Amino acid sequence: MATFAKPENALKRAEEFINVGQKQAALQALHDLITSKRYRAWQKALERIMFKYVELCVDMRKGRFAKDGLIQYRIICQQVNISSLEEVIKHFMQLSTERAEKVRTQAKALEDALDVEDLEADKRPEDLMLSYVSGEKGKDRSDRELVTPWFKFLWETYRTVLEILRNNSKLESLYAMTAHRAFQFCKKYKRTTEFRRLCEIIRNHLANLNKYRDQRDRPDLTAPESLQLYLDTRIEQLKVSTDLELWQEAFRSVEDIHGLMSMVKKSPKPSLMVVYYAKLTDIFWVSNSHLYHAYAWLKLFTLQKSYNKNLSQKDLQLIASSVLLATISVTPYDQKYRASHLELENEKERNMRIAGLINFTLDPNTESREVLSRGSLLAELNNKGLIACVSQEVKDIYHLLENEFLPLDLASRVQPLLAKISKLGGKLASASSVPEVQLSKYIPCLEKLTALRVLQQTSQVYQSIKIESLLKMIPFYDFSLIEKISVDSVKYNFLAMKVDHLKGTFHFGNVDIESEKLSDHLCILAVSLNKAWNMISPPVNKEYKLGIKYNLVEIIDKEHKRLLARKSIIEKRKEEHERQMLEREREEESKRLKLQKVTEEAEQKRLAEEYHRREVLRIHHEIEERELQEAQALLLEAQKGTKKKGKKPLLEGEKVTKQTLIEMALSEQLKERQESEKKLVRLAKTMDYMERAKREEETQLIEQAFKHRLAEEEILHEREQLKEIELSRKHHAGDLQEKNRLARMLDHKHIFQQRIVSHREAEHNRLKTEREDKIKQIVTMRKHERAMKRKLLYYLKSEEERLTREREAEETRKREEEETRKKEEAERKAKLDAIAEKQRQRERELEEKEQLRRESLLRKQEPLPRPTDPAPGPLSSESLPASPAAGKYVPRFLRERSEGQKTAPTLAPEPDRWSRQDDRPPQSGNDRWRSDDRRPSFGAPRASSSSWSRTRN
Repeated sequence: MATFAKPENALKRAEEFINVGQKQAALQALHDLITSKRYRAWQKALERIMFKYVELCVDMRKGRFAKDGLIQYRIICQQVNISSLEEVIKHFMQLSTERAEKVRTQAKALEDALDVEDLEADKRPEDLMLSYVSGEKGKDRSDRELVTPWFKFLWETYRTVLEILRNNSKLESLYAMTAHRAFQFCKKYKRTTEFRRLCEIIRNHLANLNKYRDQRDRPDLTAPESLQLYLDTRIEQLKVSTDLELWQEAFRSVEDIHGLMSMVKKSPKPSLMVVYYAKLTDIFWVSNSHLYHAYAWLKLFTLQKSYNKNLSQKDLQLIASSVLLATISVTPYDQKYRASHLELENEKERNMRIAGLINFTLDPNTESREVLSRGSLLAELNNKGLIACVSQEVKDIYHLLENEFLPLDLASRVQPLLAKISKLGGKLASASSVPEVQLSKYIPCLEKLTALRVLQQTSQVYQSIKIESLLKMIPFYDFSLIEKISVDSVKYNFLAMKVDHLKGTFHFGNVDIESEKLSDHLCILAVSLNKAWNMISPPVNKEYKLGIKYNLVEIIDKEHKRLLARKSIIEKRKEEHERQMLEREREEESKRLKLQKVTEEAEQKRLAEEYHRREVLRIHHEIEERELQEAQALLLEAQKGTKKKGKKPLLEGEKVTKQTLIEMALSEQLKERQESEKKLVRLAKTMDYMERAKREEETQLIEQAFKHRLAEEEILHEREQLKEIELSRKHHAGDLQEKNRLARMLDHKHIFQQRIVSHREAEHNRLKTEREDKIKQIVTMRKHERAMKRKLLYYLKSEEERLTREREAEETRKREEEETRKKEEAERKAKLDAIAEKQRQRERELEEKEQLRRESLLRKQEPLPRPTDPAPGPLSSESLPASPAAGKYVPRFLRERSEGQKTAPTLAPEPDRWSRQDDRPPQSGNDRWRSDDRRPSFGAPRASSSSWSRTRN
């Protein structure tokens, strides 16, 4: 770790490293300087160093280094110059954003490049295998490797800055700005995973802020500025979550906003509340909570009407229409019918929670399902006069669905109104928080409500109805949807009905005599009959007893009214008593809370004063103990000095202060210094005299020793020179003998050298020839391989073309065969249809003939008139059968009838042989119609079935 005398030296060293291309070394040098404990005091040079430091971190994408450096710099300038930290963080975010945008402009396919599910996740194993196996990387993969790391670093930058700025009252605005930029980053690039993580981070920051209330520089949420910043951040979070369609995160954002608003008693700005309720309408609509959606629209309408002075009449009418349509789109029955106790309790808690979110006060002791209901909401709309503000189409459809009784043509009247309503809507010019209102989204709910109203009103009029008739009454639904709606209404006890698929009818439940619906009809009928009776026979004065009777009736009515009034007074008194009790309990609770708060504040104040007093005492004790220790140390040093010099030491029991000891120590030190200086002067003089006498005596002895040493060195030099000459002569003689000995081997040496050179030259030529032959063989082999490869490729190509042609020919043949088969099938089907039609025609002719024959037989079998009846007179010639001609066949029953009429007209006629011969009774007309009713539900026509039954009978 390098150390620098000044921070400027570290900056110069870093620039030198950057100039030679060693950015890592420069970053490490600046990091060591920033994290060093020597430079804890803020100075202007440290700000320049931080600018250079964050630039290096951005260039090298070192997020960890940037976080460490910013944390250390925050510690340095927290209490001195916090604006410097703000400037450094802004510069850091600006650099990160510019680099990410620069890389984004360089990449040509950003959507493919950012196709990463999680920016914080590492590379998957399959991605690594693909990057190593594939020879050439595709454009998408290169873009991903180029763009994704920079966007990961930008996301890490936002997280780092939020972590550094959290829970700091001096940097609240910068924290809010960073959060807004992070939200826009997630919205721009559709980063849903990072948005959820960002919301969780901000939520944890607020939770820690409320948990640790004794932190230094903690933001005060009761301050209007701080609360406004936090609310703006949560509102932006809500907007982005709805734009990204993250509805669960949007609902959690709504809960965060409600929690912030409940912390303080002051209500936020109306503009924020308008955005809040506008987003609530979208959330409740997506979650199919139509009742809460309508309540949110009502709150939004109230705010716009009260605070938006620029709201035009058209926009007000459109918002009011949305409120009314959202209200009547709620299903008119309770979906918690026959639910368990646990489900009802959960529903009650949910209603309380949602009521808190929409700022609707509920009494926890009452049944919340009855308060938050469709009926109560419609009553509130009527009380506020909102229905007068809606458009005429919406008003008409409201009256048709809620007030009119038109079971036969209700749907036909509602349908054109729905077509008009679907065209209403558009952008609101004077309500910027509600950008657009579309009434067409309520059309499915209104159609469902229309179907329910038709079923409900039909059940009051009819006991059963055919499915075809009901489908004509509800033209915009088919049978499956109507059946589903009917099942839901029966499930939740809205209607009592069943479907008979065999007969194709709807059967409505039996209504008891005591039921409300029938009692209403009976009351109306009784009133109408009473009016008619009074009109027919007006009442007259009866006798005295009847007057007494009428007086008794009046007395009973008065008594009944008095009892009802007394009951209402008792109920009002009970309610007033309960209200007073509740107010008394609230007052007592508020007094108790105030007293508890005052007690807690007094206790906290007492504890703070006690803590401050103890701290002051502790500091005083520490100062006294430190002074006492220093005085004892000085006392010990003074005693040691007095013992060495032989002076009288100070007594231990004598009271000595620190100031006295300091003065004594200073005087003793001064005396010792003076005495030591005098001793040094005397010692210097003595040493001077001694050195001078010693040198005067040494002069003669030094000269004698030098002359003696010079003579000895001359003798030694001559002796060494003679030895060197003798040794050189001996070496020269030995070298001459060695040369003469080796001279006779010179010829052999030349011969051996020549043989070695010639052998190596021949070996070189042989290897060269072999190498050239091998190269020729390789060239020939490669030429042959290329030729074979070309032939193989040509063969494969021709074979592939042949197979393609054969496949196309086979497909053509199959297609022609299929067309031929279809044509033959169509012809065969046409022939079969013609044969079937002829068969049906033949059967119809046979049935007609059989019917005519039966009718003729029935006319002939009519009985004779009774004797009691008036005489019809003699038979005419037209009624009797003509006398047969000669040789013509006459049936037996005709012959017998004619003979009987001539001989015995009173005898009973002979039974017809075509009539029934068994003991079973003949089938009546009712049975015949019953047999007609037993027809199949599907398949054969109705006429053929009935004729076949008659033929069988």
